[in-house]
This record gives sequence, C-alpha cells and structure tokens, in this order.
Amino acid sequence: MFIQTPAIVLKSFPYSDTSIIARCFTLEKGKISFIIKGARSKKSGKAALFQPMSHIELVFNYRESRDLQLVSKCSFIETWPKISEDLKRVTLALSILELTEKTLSEEDPHPKLFHILLKTYRAFNEANDNLNVLFWFYELALLHHLGFKPDLDQRDLPGLMLPDPNEGPNSRNILELLMEENIKNTEILQISPKDNRVVSDYIRAHLFYHFDTLNQLKSMAVLKRILA
Repeated sequence: MFIQTPAIVLKSFPYSDTSIIARCFTLEKGKISFIIKGARSKKSGKAALFQPMSHIELVFNYRESRDLQLVSKCSFIETWPKISEDLKRVTLALSILELTEKTLSEEDPHPKLFHILLKTYRAFNEANDNLNVLFWFYELALLHHLGFKPDLDQRDLPGLMLPDPNEGPNSRNILELLMEENIKNTEILQISPKDNRVVSDYIRAHLFYHFDTLNQLKSMAVLKRILA
C-alpha cells in the first residue's frame, strides 16, 4: 500500500556505502523508520532531505511486516533558515526532536501533536525572544497528547513529590496559558528568573516521571543550562 504523507525527520544515519536510515514523525502513521537507498550517492541529492528537522513530503510503499519502509519519492515542504543560524534555537529545536523520538511509540499516529510541532518550529524560525517559552509549549503539548497532561492542583504523583507550580510570581499563569495550546500565548508572557526555574523544573519532573527513556537524552545537560 502506497502512502503519501508529510513528515519531520527526527534522526538519520548512514547505512551501507550509499544509503540512509531515517526515523521520521509522519502525519499519517506516526513514528516510522525508513531506508532511502542510494541517498548518499553523488547523483542522488536526497541526503539533504533527510537531515534532522527537515519537513518533507514522503511517498512510501507500506508493508506491516517491514522494520524499514522503502521511500519511493520525497521532496521538501518547508525549511527553517533562521533556526540554523542561532545556537540556542538549533539546540532547542534538536532537543525537541530528541524528546519526540524518545517518547513516541512506533506507528502510533498523533496528528494534532504533529501540527503543534510544525507550529513550534515556525515560531522558532520567526521569534526573536521567548524561546524557552516555545520549548515549554511543546513539552506540555507532548505530555497532553501522550496522555499525561499535568494537573496543576495535584501536588504529587505515586512515589514523587512534584515541584510547586505556584512558587514563582507568575509561574502558574504561565503553565495555564501554555496548556491552552494556543501558540500566540507564548508571545505575551513575561518571565521572571524565578518563573523560569519553577516552570522548567515542574515540566521536567513530569517528563522524567512518565518517560524513563529520557534518562538517555544526550541534550539534557545542555538544555538545563540553556533553560536556566
């Protein structure tokens, strides 16, 4: 069965002399791994399409029995030139990919989360500030759409005392607005240093509680410094 779908490349690596294996978040099928034969050959030009963060259109012949689906056609939909020019933007954007790759299950579609990821990347590409807030926006959306939306009145989870979301001067309001999943809310928020710490710690506590795979995140040490 041939499937045509938008996709965002989460990660990729060389395979054999000329091919690439890529893991993508697709609109139609969720997270899927692909093999792109001949992508690294000099005549192909497909290698650029499968760099992390690429927003592409894929056509592939889906077979349930395959671990690696075969791509037959691919093309760019959208690029993010401003993200790649700024270290903080690119670090946060790549961390979003790593977070998504570690938390999504194989072939479990989340179309709303897919569109939220695109909105977040567009905002990263256009915004001049509030980059931390955009990152929190996506983290909270991911928790929600994977079934773990935080309850701000809940002070603990089994085996874990949660950070107090009310500790900062505006921290609860920030969390409430971000959980509305209206990305325009990220433009109006004023963040104090204490709010920054409280919100980061609160969201991180939920993520690490629900997803033990995040202990393997290479970007976490860097992220902690950037979001501080």
